[in-house]
Amino acid sequence: MTEISMRSFIADLEAVGDLHRVEAEVDWNLEIAGISRVNLGQEGPALLFENIKGYSDSYCSRMLTCAIGKYSQAALAIGLPADSSPQEIIAKMRQCYRNPIAPEIVETGPVKDNILTGDDINLHDLPVPMFNYQDGGRYIDTFSCTITKDPDTGHRNIGIYRGMVLDKDKIAKNIGKTQGWGQHFVKHGLKPEPMPVAVVYGWHEVLSLVGGTSFNRTVSEFDMAGALLGEPMKMVKCETIDLEVPATAELVIEGLIDPNPETFELEGPFAEYHGFQGGAPGLKPVMKVTAITYRNKPIFRAGMEGCRPGFPSEDLGIHNTSLIAVLMNSMEDVGVLGVTDIHLTPVTSGAHVIVQINKLYRGQAQQVASALWSRNYGLFVFKHVVVVEQDIDIRDPEAVDWAIAYRVDAGQGGLTTFKCAGSPMDPAVNPIIRNPKKYGAGQWTRMLIDATRDWDFDLEQPGGQPRFQQVYRLPIDLEQQICERWQEYGISPEYVSEARREVLTLEKTMKLIPDI
Repeated sequence: MTEISMRSFIADLEAVGDLHRVEAEVDWNLEIAGISRVNLGQEGPALLFENIKGYSDSYCSRMLTCAIGKYSQAALAIGLPADSSPQEIIAKMRQCYRNPIAPEIVETGPVKDNILTGDDINLHDLPVPMFNYQDGGRYIDTFSCTITKDPDTGHRNIGIYRGMVLDKDKIAKNIGKTQGWGQHFVKHGLKPEPMPVAVVYGWHEVLSLVGGTSFNRTVSEFDMAGALLGEPMKMVKCETIDLEVPATAELVIEGLIDPNPETFELEGPFAEYHGFQGGAPGLKPVMKVTAITYRNKPIFRAGMEGCRPGFPSEDLGIHNTSLIAVLMNSMEDVGVLGVTDIHLTPVTSGAHVIVQINKLYRGQAQQVASALWSRNYGLFVFKHVVVVEQDIDIRDPEAVDWAIAYRVDAGQGGLTTFKCAGSPMDPAVNPIIRNPKKYGAGQWTRMLIDATRDWDFDLEQPGGQPRFQQVYRLPIDLEQQICERWQEYGISPEYVSEARREVLTLEKTMKLIPDI
């Protein structure tokens, strides 16, 4: 049976030409970050850095990044062809998340090939990049998956959370109380007792998909990972704490976090998901490392955080596949009808979300926005919601812009705003009113743009013509003829593929949407 691991996923990427091995020596101090940033902006391949300055003699000398930042990589992770459409990827994930597969505990695995405890622990042996020059230190936890458990119920949580190296055996952790592991931390503090934590650096990328997705609190991310794989995750017991980790993980750090504020140390700043510095340094809980286990010649896993126009973060591959699948399932569960597709715009990390609906009743857009905003994860995303109909391609910015321009009148209900809880990290909001220590969360003025056709208009004009008839469409036969004769016209061969794309888009649209 083929091993399921980071290495099997690397082989899948390499088989389709979506992995590049960087053999040239690169510096962990900002150079890796710069390369990753440009590569993500170009929708480049996964990068395996094999020659990191100062780490040629370390037991861990390689690092993987950019491995789940686009649709093709998410498709490979769940067993679909790399050229699968976003809709096909999301549809399979929705089905998988309806059919969880529980993990299986095994005696041992490659992650136990090497075990470090006591004085042998030294986090400085790991090739942790310096991602941004203003960061407070080297962030070891950027694309790792942190595992904790509820001390009352035993329920496990997996999440992707930041962590900064403080010393050879200490990591400062930024714990939000509204997050899954934040709730676990609060319960440990009430006992009081240290919280056991295991951090996984490198496994099959389905772990990143589920770790970066906001499920309902009763859901096991281990079960969801198994569902995406189509078989149980193989798990092994940790050495020093009561948790389980993937048996074929590259490297695992075990430790304890003391809830006593007197043990907290300065952490930050960190260049956050929105592309701005995430605030001044503050006292944060500290993970005291109790063990490091790793397979032979492990590959470290890290990811570039933050974004700006033209340069998305690697989170995009998770947000626009796995998170969308969960959102669509949850809206179906609570009875929100007609949601056909969802898209998070590339450089807003979920602040802008575009929802496509089959419009069935008046006020449907408001119900969609309310369902999104009610989710716990909505504290950090869905600041602006745009709702369009099925004739609008939500992944085409021009199509969405057209809908907003010609289907929205702000004074007639097309624009809705109200103040509520929001991200404490949004640089557009006054820091005083988004102080989570005082208010528990940040504050947003959320906005819904209803860019669907207004049913308060008469549906027909005099003479029986549909009011919303779109005259820009050409007959499909004529589009096809133009496409086939394009080279004959001698205008520009480069436009042939674009013309063909337009034909296919129109065919799909006209099959889905009857004229109103």
